[in-house]
Amino acid sequence: MRVGIRVKRPFRNLLILFIALLAGGCVNQPAEQAAPSEVDQKVEEMVLKPGPMKIGFSMDTLLEERWERDRTYFKEAVEALGAEVDIQTSNGDDALQISQAESLIRSGIDVLVIVPHNAESTAIIVKKAHSAGVKVLAYDRLVKNAEIDLYVSYDNEQVGRLQAEAIASVAPKGKYVYIGGAETDHNAHLTKKGVYRILKSYIDAGDVSVVYDQWTKDWVPTNAYHNMKEALEANPEGIDAVIAANDATAGAASLALLEYGLLGKVPVAGQDAELAAIQRIVRGEQTMTVYKPIQSLAREAAKLAVQLAAGEEIEVTEYVNNGKMNVPSVLLSPIAVYEHNIQETIIADGFHSEEDVFNGLSELE
Repeated sequence: MRVGIRVKRPFRNLLILFIALLAGGCVNQPAEQAAPSEVDQKVEEMVLKPGPMKIGFSMDTLLEERWERDRTYFKEAVEALGAEVDIQTSNGDDALQISQAESLIRSGIDVLVIVPHNAESTAIIVKKAHSAGVKVLAYDRLVKNAEIDLYVSYDNEQVGRLQAEAIASVAPKGKYVYIGGAETDHNAHLTKKGVYRILKSYIDAGDVSVVYDQWTKDWVPTNAYHNMKEALEANPEGIDAVIAANDATAGAASLALLEYGLLGKVPVAGQDAELAAIQRIVRGEQTMTVYKPIQSLAREAAKLAVQLAAGEEIEVTEYVNNGKMNVPSVLLSPIAVYEHNIQETIIADGFHSEEDVFNGLSELE
């Protein structure tokens, strides 16, 4: 379902009148000389090419491959729309992210785009932004308990469903390990919800038992490695499947599996389509990953941020509750990637080159 929301469009009628007068040459000429569609087009061009508009982008981290791509694609997309962008990164430090966001707000930005490290604590940033008349767009991760203006992401619950469906198809019975993301990241909860929504019927039938389920503090791979080691030590008779919240945690889990002689013998799911994960898939060490075309996400978020700044009308796909309100949201669809469709997904999109995937692989062997 697509639902239209309309934010205020200040002076739109005056703009239309002004452009109509210019198009007519003088007030005495017939109004029909300026076709309504032409007028609307000129107004839209003014909205979408807003030279002085300034977007602030507050990012949690650049420590993972995908976030470097988000930064690059978002900056390119905003600048292509004629706006300016100021990007700050806090590297997992909540206090620093709040301080950086305050600095961006004071600098006179029109919209704040935020990738929260902590879904709860960043609510104060939203409050501060709104007090200064700055709108807030949550990018990829939802801010909890705050009146954010817009949320743009992939369907993270669907990510978990794709992971669980893939693993259950190759391991319909047995002992499962779930290596979650950061407990402070709302997306990690959504992904986990999707996983268990699929596994429920297997668990209820007695075919699957989740013998280990733990969050990975701050998404740090070392923490995921220790989680996986703990799971293996607690189950000396072996495990049958691993679902990891992203490819970095899947890689850490794979290292632990390697040490136990289980790498390539136990199916593993991840997310983000990182190059190392794609190479593991090709080598038979990881079953699948979930690809979220980051360039599409960044371009969509950039367009919507500029539209928010301009007071433009925005269509949303649904509303997502963040504990305080039903947030207008635009959710894109993720893609399951296996060995058989690497070429038609991530390589066809230019996300990774064929040379990087396969030549890099040969260097590792």
